[in-house]
Amino acid sequence: MMECEFSILIVGVGGQGVLLASELIAAVALKSNLDVKKSEVHGMAQRGGVVSSHVRIGHRVHSPTISYGRADVLISFEQAEGLRAIDWIKEDGVAIVSTTSIVPAIVSSSRELSYPDEPIKQMREKAERVVSVEADMIARELGNPRLVNTVLLGVLSNHLPFDAALWREVIEAGVKAQFVEANLAAFERGRSVEA
Repeated sequence: MMECEFSILIVGVGGQGVLLASELIAAVALKSNLDVKKSEVHGMAQRGGVVSSHVRIGHRVHSPTISYGRADVLISFEQAEGLRAIDWIKEDGVAIVSTTSIVPAIVSSSRELSYPDEPIKQMREKAERVVSVEADMIARELGNPRLVNTVLLGVLSNHLPFDAALWREVIEAGVKAQFVEANLAAFERGRSVEA
């Protein structure tokens, strides 16, 4: 039996694929005969608001939410959201962050609010292990900007003990048939990102 327990926090904004990513992670863990609990916040997701998902994996998981400072992995689909969530990871945790910048309308229309300067640099000042990923660029190269989530899952797969074949199986089952090939390509590109 696989010995593992992981708490994964995923953050982004509406429409980026945060919820699908959490579903695929959960499916991989379930196929590995592990217990999984999830919790999501997506109240304003359809208006570009913040979306987050907690995914907890283990032999027996009692709570779906991750305690502050206890996430093993933070996956951020947007770099400022990653900065907002960086304190959720534990000391030896890893942050996987897309270099994507999405300035919220409330910030772009405000004179008082501003988008943070160099969010990934600020994250590196708070955490030792920050992996920045040009996920948007990779997705565009593959012909579909919606592949960002699968690129990031590919990076994540390098940090979890699940077989790559299992990830591929879950992706094939979890996305529409016409997008399977592109998502598998995105997953492989993510796996090739240096940690």
